[in-house]
Amino acid sequence: MSEATVIYDERLTVVQNASCDGEDLLLSPEDLTRVSGWELTPEGVCREGLCVPVPPGQERFNLSRLARLLDQPVVASSEHRVWFFGERPQGLASRLASLTAPDFTLPDLDGRLFSLSQFRGRKVFLVTWASW
Repeated sequence: MSEATVIYDERLTVVQNASCDGEDLLLSPEDLTRVSGWELTPEGVCREGLCVPVPPGQERFNLSRLARLLDQPVVASSEHRVWFFGERPQGLASRLASLTAPDFTLPDLDGRLFSLSQFRGRKVFLVTWASW
């Protein structure tokens, strides 16, 4: 067991006693809750009204396996001991159904800040670029 960095719900947490098996991340029940909000209960592992049955009596919980079961994207580097968990499809689907883009604020070329919400009700053309 050693340190691992986990990004879940856009929140970075460093776990001191994580185990890994390839790209699988195994956590204690306490770290599972601290990192992801999932809790081991008699019903299974639960979060926000959703419960997934799991065998009782586990010392470590495989968060990567749960994510794959729920079609949640997972990216891992076991070499660097970093795991990133993307948004579960249910959360993404509800945002897409509303057709409301998340608000953000960015500077223009002159340094003036603009928020996407300032353009509500108008068509907006966004251009992005990345070097990678």
